[in-house]
Amino acid sequence: MMRSDDSAGLPNLAGTEWLQRPQTRAVFDALRADGAGVRAVGGAVRNALLGTPVKDIDIATTAPPEEVVQLAKRAGLHAIPTGFEHGTVTVVVDKHPFEVTTLRRDIETFGRHARVTFTTDWREDAMRRDFTMNALYCDLDGVVHDPLGGYPDLIAKRVRFIGDAHERIREDYLRILRFFRFLAQYGDPSAPDPDGLAAARAEKSGLAQLSGERIRNELLLLLSAPRALCALATMQEAGLIEPLLGTPGNVQLAKRLASIEAALGRAPDPILRLAALADAPTPLLKDRLRLSLVEAGRLADAARRDASFDPRTDEAAAKAFIYRHGPDAFVDGALIDWARSDDPSDDRVRAERIALPQRWTPPKLPVRGADVLALDVPAGPKVGRIVSEFEIWWIAAGYPDDPKRLHERLEQLVRDEKSPRRATDD
Repeated sequence: MMRSDDSAGLPNLAGTEWLQRPQTRAVFDALRADGAGVRAVGGAVRNALLGTPVKDIDIATTAPPEEVVQLAKRAGLHAIPTGFEHGTVTVVVDKHPFEVTTLRRDIETFGRHARVTFTTDWREDAMRRDFTMNALYCDLDGVVHDPLGGYPDLIAKRVRFIGDAHERIREDYLRILRFFRFLAQYGDPSAPDPDGLAAARAEKSGLAQLSGERIRNELLLLLSAPRALCALATMQEAGLIEPLLGTPGNVQLAKRLASIEAALGRAPDPILRLAALADAPTPLLKDRLRLSLVEAGRLADAARRDASFDPRTDEAAAKAFIYRHGPDAFVDGALIDWARSDDPSDDRVRAERIALPQRWTPPKLPVRGADVLALDVPAGPKVGRIVSEFEIWWIAAGYPDDPKRLHERLEQLVRDEKSPRRATDD
């Protein structure tokens, strides 16, 4: 869709908070000092048009990167050549980074890498981006420029690749995941663009070329998006989950979890949703996605099966689990257990069991090794055994805190340990 005036009929963003920020104006003013063209581009413009929060502000300019550095320094701003060969300079104002990139045209592409030349043609720059809704530009005065028809796509919730979808994906296979993440965030995953979906399906073997870190980052963003589960269902139908996780994926379990999260008023938890989607996460998934130790630990907790998660078991068992493994591990395991059950998403009894860590804080074990040593038990394995046996009794007794009762029990365990029968057993 082409227009002689690529801003005709479009909303004006003048007066929006992010354009009025002193830091934003400082960068624009610095770059325009010698007459260069300067526009915000991509996510900031897209989100502003949707009325959603604007965080990072990327800027495109006709000024070459060397000139960007000079202009920034002349204005007293800090300039870092973060991607000089590709025309990118990070300009920092009051600790706020702005990624400033010179307009580019690809000469030759090598997957993610490309040989570029700089240009002053805004449409040429737009043509090398991924989706039409990301090829929207905005001047400091709020005038929106749309050289490729991205605004109608944005309003129609249509995530559409620029140019040939196969070519865009081959430039960077992560764009397959980005396609579905953008559908989940800004589009309608139940009705994806046919050309984009066909290209994603046809090019899925390229996912094997991606690093685990890049897949992890994009996948967790997707799992947090408003329409994530619908997007996952479309991905599953296209055979796009198994290349990522090594399993076809249990989308139904992830949907159940999302429904429970909504009923409880919990924010989407991407790691827990990943655990549900993987169904029975294995250590291989940690390596596949380069997960952190904390993230891998949560997957292991979510995969744990324990009767105490079910509210039909005695609450004492749940308290024992919380005491031994922690409240977070209990909540993660109980949520997945609930999702696996036939209980409704608004089940009151399940919700009460999930909330147990809010009502009960596990006490600290009132006995230490030093207490045992004080009763004339020599240092060694006997000390640990007595403490362990005391802990088992203490949990079963309901975590008593009466000092006399605790001391009497500890003395009894010491006597038992010193008894001839125990010595014979050892």
